[in-house]
Amino acid sequence: MSSSTSADQVARRRAEGKGEGKGAAAAGAEGAGAGGGEVVWIGRGESRYAHRRIPRHCVGVAERPPELPQLERMLRGLGLSTVCEEARCPNRNQCWSERAVTFMLMGSVCTRACRFCSVATGRPPAAPDPAECAKVAAAAETLGLRHVVLTSVNRDDLPDGGAAHFAATVRAIRERRPESTVEVLTPDFQGDFAAVATLCDAAPEVFNHNVETVPALYRSVRPGARFERSLAVLAEAKRLRPDSVVKSGLMVGLGETRQQVRELLEALRGAGVDSLTVGQYLRPTRDHLAVERYWEPEEFDALASEARGLGFAHVASGPLIRSSYNAEDYNAEETLHEARSATQREARPSRRNSEP
Repeated sequence: MSSSTSADQVARRRAEGKGEGKGAAAAGAEGAGAGGGEVVWIGRGESRYAHRRIPRHCVGVAERPPELPQLERMLRGLGLSTVCEEARCPNRNQCWSERAVTFMLMGSVCTRACRFCSVATGRPPAAPDPAECAKVAAAAETLGLRHVVLTSVNRDDLPDGGAAHFAATVRAIRERRPESTVEVLTPDFQGDFAAVATLCDAAPEVFNHNVETVPALYRSVRPGARFERSLAVLAEAKRLRPDSVVKSGLMVGLGETRQQVRELLEALRGAGVDSLTVGQYLRPTRDHLAVERYWEPEEFDALASEARGLGFAHVASGPLIRSSYNAEDYNAEETLHEARSATQREARPSRRNSEP
């Protein structure tokens, strides 16, 4: 298996019973050990490297949907990028079969080099295209999207990190498709609260910024980011728009401890985060960070229960969960109602504390 083998190819090979000389069931279970997933060696000589085989519960839908070529032609014709493609999302086949895409604004070249992400990194070749806003709105209308998710590469080369372009796109969608809700999955804008305010002024229903991993792993996983800065961006978004849903997500399997995850969830709730996503980290290529451990589905379920106990109004936790995966399946208004109720419960003094 080459280092460029896609999750689709892996799933197809296993389904045919050809997974590196083992049957599909054996490939996911044999030799799993404490880290989960059998460790195999790939290549020869100095290029040989260890690879932890992906368990079956971490492999997405392999079959290419018939809708895929049509969607690709439409997106190419409009000159639009999607995080589904650029980040090699394991759910692309399933989502695109349902005509659900996540638009990636301002090009496909990121100014940062996070070691988990397959998006190209470097110097963006051009300024954001003002026409992109209307093109995204047109695509959302063509696809009939009830919930439109916008994300972007990091654009640290721009004074506002691209916040104004984000906001203009939200407004273009409002004008073209007013019945749709809009979710923005943003970079950290280098902690610039003015940029956060610019975007919040466009009133997206959901403000999402992923913390990605626990603070102890930031230096190795997100060398261009700081946990405290991301947390501050989330808190500021909630302060500016208390009536919106604030959302964040993280990956597991990078070497974090269970206690570190618990402390991270507590920090997110303390910042006012209402909605949480948790998914398994999957290594895009051999040049990215290796998977330290594959979590079992039951562990994701337990973490979801724990998060709800901390007061999160909405939690999606599972091996293939990603920030925008089935994002429209939860009702933003319902989540907001739950978030307000949780806030009121937390603010309400207990009878014991209120007694003189």
